Amino acid sequence: MSVDDSKQERTVRAGEQGTRVSGPRVLVAGASIAGPALAHWLRRRGAEVTVVERAPGLRPGGQAVDARGVAKEVITRMGLDAVVRAACTDTAGAHTVDADGKVLETFRADDDGGDGFIADIEILRGDLAQVLYDDTRDGVEYVFGDRIAELAQDADGVNVVFASGDRRRFDLVIGADGLHSELRAMVFGPHERFLRHLGHVLAFYSVPNEFGLDRWLLEYQDQESGRSALLRPIQDATRAMAMFYLASADFDVDYRDVAAQKALLRERMAGLGWLTPEILAHLDDTPDFYLDQVAQVVMDRWSSGRVGLLGDAAFSSSPMSGQGTGLALVGAYLLAGELAAAGWDPEAGFAGYEARMRSFVEANQEIGRLNARSRDIPGPNAEPAPDFTGEWFTELIGRAINGPELPDYVGVPDTAAPAGSAITSSAKP
Repeated sequence: MSVDDSKQERTVRAGEQGTRVSGPRVLVAGASIAGPALAHWLRRRGAEVTVVERAPGLRPGGQAVDARGVAKEVITRMGLDAVVRAACTDTAGAHTVDADGKVLETFRADDDGGDGFIADIEILRGDLAQVLYDDTRDGVEYVFGDRIAELAQDADGVNVVFASGDRRRFDLVIGADGLHSELRAMVFGPHERFLRHLGHVLAFYSVPNEFGLDRWLLEYQDQESGRSALLRPIQDATRAMAMFYLASADFDVDYRDVAAQKALLRERMAGLGWLTPEILAHLDDTPDFYLDQVAQVVMDRWSSGRVGLLGDAAFSSSPMSGQGTGLALVGAYLLAGELAAAGWDPEAGFAGYEARMRSFVEANQEIGRLNARSRDIPGPNAEPAPDFTGEWFTELIGRAINGPELPDYVGVPDTAAPAGSAITSSAKP
């Protein structure tokens, strides 16, 4: 991609008629869920949006993610409720089982109005990313296989140098590049300053469905060792998603070193009963292995000048909360809305976004910490397991699911992204 720095406007096809974009130029780092969701709302509010993603394309598969409460309302306002539900896993519920497969407890997808342990909107991360990309690709520039290498901001904008060598200037830059956000490290400081390891490791990967799995998630927990093995259905009935949780206070494996991760998983899951040996037998031939620490991101501020953060990059609540996707979707709506309502002034826009999101984030992070504690290995020095039966927990769940009020942003532009040819480019190596 070659760009003349003296030309800051770009023409986007809208049917057969060219439309000159004159709104603020916003660069979004990350094309998983938070980034494309933000691109949707920024575009509707009148911004010119570029999304840069270091991977060569969208990453398929991944963990099943949920939308509950206020996040479902955001999906509806995006006009994507039908297409998201069509791509859902269609999970009927979950059974916890013992080592022999006997059912101990059952949770249904329609519990708590579809906002329970198994949400009625449950979709693989990669499938939701595809829905969001398909929705935004017309009118949003996607640059795959590239990343931000350098960044310098001044009073009027941000100069960005990409790893490919391209140089661009933007009005705002938003990091939506995940737990290990490179943009966060570049602007706010090293990862260690913000990451809070919760003492557990999560791994998941797809396997052949040789277990007779049919719309029900199965989970086996070994209370003494703090380890769990899960199998869950996906849309492709010939395959299933396997997941492992294990307690690990000393996690020190590079999150990009897949061979070391697989060796760690084999070592730590050895001797776990139920279907664990059969699941581990597929470890070397799976196409989508993932392993990382269960961690949260805790920051006093999610912005610095003209640079802001969204999703896990700003406020990861960890998979233990079950609300990472909800935070990303709601945060995208509020961030774009507050920036537009502030006339794209970064100080006022970012302040409004943080004020509306902070309580929602803190509630979900608290749930993540409580759920992590409930999986800790029992012992004389261990904290007592949380009591989830009190009214305080009911109130906390309500705050975490129902979240903040979603303003209508009356008077703020709301124009759907124009239809036309996709603007997608890949950086040359």
